[in-house]
Formats: sequence, C-alpha cells, structure tokens
Amino acid sequence: MNRHYYVSDDLNELERVEQELEASGIDTEQIHVLSERDAELDHHERLHSVPSFMKTDVVNSGRRGLFIGLTLAVLILVVAHLSGWTDSFAGWVPFVFLALVVFGFCTWEGGFFGIQSRNRLFRPLQEKLQQGKHVFFVDVEPAQEGVLEQVVRHHPRLEVAGTGEAMPHWVMSGEKKWHRFKKTI
Repeated sequence: MNRHYYVSDDLNELERVEQELEASGIDTEQIHVLSERDAELDHHERLHSVPSFMKTDVVNSGRRGLFIGLTLAVLILVVAHLSGWTDSFAGWVPFVFLALVVFGFCTWEGGFFGIQSRNRLFRPLQEKLQQGKHVFFVDVEPAQEGVLEQVVRHHPRLEVAGTGEAMPHWVMSGEKKWHRFKKTI
C-alpha cells in the first residue's frame, strides 16, 4: 500500500473528496484528515480525522524501547549466568525479575517519549499544519491508484504533498472491524 498526502485549507472540499473516494470504492478507513484545528474538523462529521494516538510517535518509540529493553534483559540474564550468580540459594528468580522490570521499564519509557512527540510520518508536514492548513491522506492499494488520481484530478485546489509509508494492513483491518462493531451497538 502507498500513502498519498494532499494539503488544503477548505474542509468542505476535503469532505467532497472523501465522499467521491468512498463512492469509488475506497474504504473510509483508508482516508484520514490531519489538522491542528480539531474544533473545525469536528463540525465535519463525514471527515475521518486522525485518532489522537496516531498523531504521536508512541508506537514507533515504544517499539524502540521494547527492543532496548529486550536487549538489556537478555544481557542481565547472560551476565548473571556467566558470573555464576545464579548458582546461589536464590537461583534465577531475582535476575529474571530484574530482567522483566528492566524490559517493562524500557518499553514504557519508549512509549512515554513517543507520546510527547509528533508522529515521524507527519513531521515533514508540520509547517503546513502550523499555517492552518489540513493534511488529507489516503492509503491505497496499487489497483486503487487510478481511482485516486481520477478523483483528485477533479479538485485542482488540492496541493500534492507527496507519498509515504501506508498504515499496516492489520491496523486498517482492526479499524474496519471496530467501525463495524460501533455500528452494531
């Protein structure tokens, strides 16, 4: 999948673009609008805004913390074993516990740092957002590229802002299931 970014200062136009894309077979979960002006975005119920956790770098930083924690946990267990400390009366228990604490702390700390910073995928668009513009992005399969181009061609006021890494399939699938679940209740 590919992600295509567009910039606009008109939420009404973005709402029309989203409706046209959905009518052409692109799912709602593939379309998002990122804006610093969330209050304005709330008045456009048809627009699919970016969830708060996606605006932060919590997932990427948490993953980095997880790998650091895993490395340190393994290092603790290897050093304890090679030093012969596990041959004592307490055995492995304190070292396994310490490894788990270090692993958990590093993962938590990575997520904590990530929640304080903007998602790395949106950093290049920060200047446009600060100017009060809205970023409209669509994740498309290669077979849907033509549909996207055709719809965007009818909206010359959309400014092309580039392409990038798309949302993983498993996240999009989970979001689709969540929306179906919400409709049933």
